[in-house]
Amino acid sequence: MLEQGSNFLRGEVWLRAESGFPERVLNLCAAQGIALWDLQWRSPTEFTCRLTRKDYRRLRQAAAKIDCTLSVQKKTGVPFLLGAARRRQVLLAGFCLCLGMLLLGSFFVWDFELEGNRTVTDEQILRSLEKNGLTRGVFGLSVDSEDLRNHVLLDIPELSWIAVNVSGYRAHVQVRERVVKPELADKKSPANVVAVKDGYVVRVEALGGDKQVLEGDTVEAGQLLISGVSDTDTFGARVLAGMGKVYARTWYQLSVEMPLTVTQKVDTGTQRHRYALDIGKSRIKFYGNGSIDTGDYDKISRKIKWTLPGGFALPISWVEETYRLYETREVSRPAEEAEREGEKILQAYLATLIGDEGSVSSTICSSREKDGILTVTLSAECVEQIGKSVPIPTDLTD
Repeated sequence: MLEQGSNFLRGEVWLRAESGFPERVLNLCAAQGIALWDLQWRSPTEFTCRLTRKDYRRLRQAAAKIDCTLSVQKKTGVPFLLGAARRRQVLLAGFCLCLGMLLLGSFFVWDFELEGNRTVTDEQILRSLEKNGLTRGVFGLSVDSEDLRNHVLLDIPELSWIAVNVSGYRAHVQVRERVVKPELADKKSPANVVAVKDGYVVRVEALGGDKQVLEGDTVEAGQLLISGVSDTDTFGARVLAGMGKVYARTWYQLSVEMPLTVTQKVDTGTQRHRYALDIGKSRIKFYGNGSIDTGDYDKISRKIKWTLPGGFALPISWVEETYRLYETREVSRPAEEAEREGEKILQAYLATLIGDEGSVSSTICSSREKDGILTVTLSAECVEQIGKSVPIPTDLTD
């Protein structure tokens, strides 16, 4: 990118060379120290290449001594633009004015680059930055990164660290999200572990207290699994924190009703377009204020940022909005399709019931149609953690 900008400033010539002995041209360039790039052979006697404006002049003078025909295909760069505008003073003045405005605009923030956020959205961070003074069009040298960081961390508690570096027209924002501290297990308060669901016990992991069930036992919701009251031979009963996990095989039967007639969008083929030009925070509309059309439509927006050679982003964007009109129709769908959709819904709901530690061993899906409604039923066998800690009411203290 830096090399492209340098070539643009020096001027660049796209050249076609034709000679009965083209290797002489290349040897001449090597002897004279003339740099060529993007060389492409068109035929055994012809090739194209690119070189700087200064090297083109040297090659043209040196090539006069050999049998070679040079033809310019294209000229790009600042020297050629200035040369074309030499006799057009108004155009030259406008060009200089544009360069001055670009130079001045590079001291203002027009673009943001966010990095490091996952759960916190870009919109949250940008809104907080705007609230505390960093927005598009702000003079970059006036940004106090230290003060900005303190205020943004107060606005967004989910962030533990933020750094704002303004480089030219772009503000680089790096954040680090706060790691949530895991909840510590209470090892002092007396508690029992009881079952929250019916099930068939497959594994017991008692970390404190006495086991009340073993593998292979069948338990009901509310039944004591791990007791926090432990009997001793010498001092009677001792109350402690019963902790642990009990995994059991559980069964579910879930149902959902799926209509066989649904509303579907049908594209009418009619489209409307709106165009606008965003300059900073302002928008120039190239359409009226009236509505697009009566009826329903989908809106698709496309924004194209304007950039200069070298990747310099301008605070200007071309906006194109496309409105696609559609109609709604009542259509019938096959029972198989409705059953598949219902099964996906029930499986997603089942995943919320068994939690992250649970797993599904097997499922059976069935359906029954009545009055245009398909009732989908999912029967599932799962393995999940069914233990829940319940405090023991006591006046004893440790």
